[in-house]
Parts: sequence; C-alpha cells; structure tokens
Amino acid sequence: MAKVDVLIPAYNAAKYLPAAIESVLTQTFDDWRIVLVDDGSADNTPEVIAPYLQRCGTKMRYIRQENRGLPAARNAAILASDSELLALLDADDVWLPNRLADSVKIMDERPAAGLSYGLVTEIDREGRQGGTWSGNARHAEGRIAPYIYMRKIDLPCPTMTFRRDCVDKVGLFDETMRATEDRDMWLRIALRYEVAFVPKVLAYYRVSGVSMSSDHGRMLRAQLHYLKKHYGEEGCGFFARQVGLARAYKQQAEALKRKGKPGEALKSALQALALCPYDLDNSRTAVSLLGNWLGSLRN
Repeated sequence: MAKVDVLIPAYNAAKYLPAAIESVLTQTFDDWRIVLVDDGSADNTPEVIAPYLQRCGTKMRYIRQENRGLPAARNAAILASDSELLALLDADDVWLPNRLADSVKIMDERPAAGLSYGLVTEIDREGRQGGTWSGNARHAEGRIAPYIYMRKIDLPCPTMTFRRDCVDKVGLFDETMRATEDRDMWLRIALRYEVAFVPKVLAYYRVSGVSMSSDHGRMLRAQLHYLKKHYGEEGCGFFARQVGLARAYKQQAEALKRKGKPGEALKSALQALALCPYDLDNSRTAVSLLGNWLGSLRN
C-alpha cells in the first residue's frame, strides 16, 4: 500500500485543529505523515500545534507562512510532500477512522484513477451531527470530467485523495482563485484520469455560516470564472457551459432565498431558467421562488 501525506491548511482554526489532528492519529491505516501549513494565523495555532509536533515527531511537519489564502496553503503542503498519495483535511473538518484505509484501498485497486472521494456527514460549529450526504445519484465515478465541469456532481474536500504524479502533470491549485479552486483542480485531474468513489462516510464536514460558500456573490463570480476558464476543453462545450451557468445561478437563487431576499432570488432563478430551460429543476425553482416573492409582497 502507498504512503499518504495528509495536507492540512490552517488559518485561525486553533479551536478545531485538535479534533482534526486527533482524527488522523486514530486512523486504522498508519503509514501517513501530516503536512500542516499555518497560513499566517493570528490566533494561538502555534501553541496548539506544539504538543502534537513533539508527540508525532517525524510523522508531522509544520510550516508557517504569511497569509496567502487557502490555495497557496494547500500548494505549500503539496510542495513539502513526498508521498505517492495526498489526502485533504481542512483544519475544521474531522476524519472517521476508516478514511485513509478505504481511500488507499480503492486507489490501489483502481490504478487508472487519479483521485477518489467518499461521503460526508455534516457537523455544526459545536460538532453536532446533521445530515449525511447520500452521494451523486449518477456519474459517480469513471471518466466524469464533463459532469464536474457542469457542477452536476459534488466532491467533498475532506474525502479527496489524489496522486502526487497527477499534480506534476496538471499543476498546483490555482492561487488566483479564492473560491472554486478545488473543483478546478479536480476537473484538471479528471480530464486525464478516472475518478473513484468510496460509498462510505469518510469524514465530518463542518458547516459554518461564515464560510466562503456563504458569500453568494463571491461564489457566483468564482463559478463564472471557472466555467470560462475551462470552456472548450474536452466535454466542456456550449451545452455543458449552459448547464454549469444555470446551476451557478440556481445555487445563488437558493442562497438569496435563505438570506430573505425573495426578489433577488427570483431574478437569479429566472436567469438559470433562461440559460437552461429544458432542466425541470430550474423550472421548479423559478415557480417556487415566484410564489415566495408574491407572498412577500402580500406581507
């Protein structure tokens, strides 16, 4: 079995880091090394890390750099890695004990796969469990690059494992992207390699209202940039771009609804419908948000 480097980028996450690190220490697969990059944290991250450095010895490397953003922190960890397989773990997420064993197993069984992923259960800031993601209903694995481009499938970051030599061929995370840079990387790998799927819960994914994904405007701009960047690549033509654009505006509509902005939500839903009118989900969303907007006018 291959050795694994665990990539942990951390920025002001001292509260959650112990749980993340402990979840690596309790893995049933033990041929791992942690590469933790402190991206200029202003909290007590160095003090939290100190006892783990002593406890782990050569199985943990700590790098501190000036704040450069999540993609740059992940890249610093990759550049400091030397294992065949790389596994992502954000500082506020937690792995289940089987996470590495199951990921390594499927990567060994599927040599044509450049990356693998699995299921996640959501947790809140205090660690209380929420719903479990049931996985992608269709196109879960194989040569699925077009579906990644169209954003028809989800790839949860704390479950992602990818081969070091894939990065050598497709490049590092794009540091000009401050959102959607993970999907950008997975697409670049999937354009060349198969994707493997582990049908098990591998991690707890922490959901926070202050996360990057809660900034709907920034997320939309990042998604539009991502779709433009890869337009014209294999499987990423006009139809795929229209589907991807519609899904981006539909996601923004749903976010605006949650924020109590029914008029703006309806506008985004109608943009999604205009881009991809043959997708019944876009029609249902537009009708639902039309009702929501009309209801707001009566109140």
